[in-house]
Amino acid sequence: MNYPKLFAPLDLGHVTLPNRILMGSMHTGLEDKASDYDKLAAYFAERARGGIGLMVTGGIAPSIQGWLKPFGGQLTMPWHKPRHRKLTDAVHAEGGRICLQILHAGRYGYHPLSVAPSKIKSPITPFTPRALSSRGVERTIHDFMHCAKLAQEAGYDGVEVMGSEGYLINQFIAERTNQRNDAWGGDAARRMRFAIEIVRRTREAVGRDFIIIYRLSMLDLVEGGQDWSEIVTLAKAIEAAGASIINTGIGWHEARVPTIVTSVPRAGFAWVTKKLKGEVAIPLITTNRINMPEVAERILADGEADMVSMARPLLADPDWANKARAGRSERINTCIACNQACLDHVFQNKRASCLVNPRACHETELKIEPARVRKRIAVIGAGPAGMACASTLGERGHAVTLIDKAGEIGGQFNYAKQIPGKEEFHETLRYFRHRLNDTGVNVQLGQTADAASLHADGYDEVVIATGITPRTVSFPGSDDPRVLSYLDVLARHHSVGAKVAIIGAGGIGFDVAEFLVEHAPSPTSDVARWTREWGVDMQLAQRGGLQKPQPEAPARQIWLLQRSEGRPGARLNKTTGWVYRATLKAKQVTMLGNVSYQHFDDQGLHINVDGTPQVLPVDHVVICAGQEPNRRLADELIAAGLKVHVIGGADVAAELDAKRAIAQGTRLASQI
Repeated sequence: MNYPKLFAPLDLGHVTLPNRILMGSMHTGLEDKASDYDKLAAYFAERARGGIGLMVTGGIAPSIQGWLKPFGGQLTMPWHKPRHRKLTDAVHAEGGRICLQILHAGRYGYHPLSVAPSKIKSPITPFTPRALSSRGVERTIHDFMHCAKLAQEAGYDGVEVMGSEGYLINQFIAERTNQRNDAWGGDAARRMRFAIEIVRRTREAVGRDFIIIYRLSMLDLVEGGQDWSEIVTLAKAIEAAGASIINTGIGWHEARVPTIVTSVPRAGFAWVTKKLKGEVAIPLITTNRINMPEVAERILADGEADMVSMARPLLADPDWANKARAGRSERINTCIACNQACLDHVFQNKRASCLVNPRACHETELKIEPARVRKRIAVIGAGPAGMACASTLGERGHAVTLIDKAGEIGGQFNYAKQIPGKEEFHETLRYFRHRLNDTGVNVQLGQTADAASLHADGYDEVVIATGITPRTVSFPGSDDPRVLSYLDVLARHHSVGAKVAIIGAGGIGFDVAEFLVEHAPSPTSDVARWTREWGVDMQLAQRGGLQKPQPEAPARQIWLLQRSEGRPGARLNKTTGWVYRATLKAKQVTMLGNVSYQHFDDQGLHINVDGTPQVLPVDHVVICAGQEPNRRLADELIAAGLKVHVIGGADVAAELDAKRAIAQGTRLASQI
């Protein structure tokens, strides 16, 4: 068997799971409206069909006070059960199992009805919660129990009690947010009582033959978090109260340590789960940045956990488990942990999806079906948009030729994969190489397409995915050979001096800054180096698992500049932008806004900042000032009368957007 540990059954007593893969909870935005549950059912059914051992829904509130946002998903009344029955029936029809996650947001609730153990405002919401009375605490425990009972009646195989990530239960447990001095706060034993009572009374309500997963915060990563001895004590009490499995929770949402972004090493927190092994007898699940079966198998073989949880990797590829079991892991569409279409969408009140798989959460709308008429189609440009379009067209049965002047597929991904912390783009390129081959696309590299030859070859339609041209910036001295474009640095590997000014503080500017400040990329397995840089205490001797960060010295002195006013990087993605800003700050990068560029000479780059002149004594200047669409060929083909489609950067070049490019290419290909 391929990956024997991963595909070993797991006996929970009343039920045996077929493998050690948990599809972890992740909010999709489809949980909040009854009208979206058919779409949500299709989403879960496709992943059950893909061979997942057990799945968990996105967070569902046990009360109105527990909402994540107004009118968020909840299971509180009998008339809510039919919509949930759609999910359970769809999953069971595919031979899968599913648990409902009960999540009370507490002070993280984005609404004025939020409650918490104490009246302490969260830094990530604008609302100050009301402190629960003793009677309110009892009522909230009953809400959890009642929600679990309704879930059982709706056909769920179990529930996951969300006790981590800084939500209500976690707020009761931590000194940081629990300043009570009654039966539910004060010393550690009283702070834990809320969690223990929820599990104990839930077990009494649902009986023995029902899965209860408890999501235990094993590493708070905030000041005033739990001590490790308290975590162990709580884990034992949760086991005694009747939990079937303990899942690992890492970090609060307000923590200033990244936990799931691409720069976090693979399985970067499995060591935390391993530390709890032997303290309890029930199975332990580990989580965060586990995206390939080789990683999961190693965790299980090394005894770090009994099961692995993956959420976003199963957005990226619903057939992940089946491919791994069949020994086809090279065909897995790997999650790159970018957060751009999943978490960023959820925080913007949009439906989640996936950068590398735009069908995620759109299974009923974005269907890839055989073409009614087979056409000969040329796709020009093998970047993200072109690869997605060509492979989807090939899957549908069209005769597709993919042409690119470069010697390899990937376009801008070949530059992105060089950025420290973005090595996962190698996986995306590996996936597309196999997918293009499997779908019969004729890939022609090292060739420049022209209007005359495309017209002569008689293609029915042509898709232009020729990408972008870097925008130039003109100022006295900008023609100096020491003034480089980002392609000079990332594609042509031009040597760069010890002091560098980067013009343009968008995504590319931040990437180039990261590339230039690092001495060498950290291996994806170098957990010790990463935890040291971010201040995570692997000995867990400190409350919350925090210690003083020890960033390595930067390889160069960098100035990151932008013309517009305000903080550089303010327009970066919501859930990852703060990580990039913090990383460069730790590397002593100077970031300046409201900059005008005067001239470059032997003294350096002369600039004005807020009208005040400065001279930056730099050896080189790197231009990262945006892009222009490269659509010359498209215009020539249109003039020649061919049927032409323009996608990706050739269509819209503003801030290179692989999410838009792949989605646009896939959607176009589904319609031709």
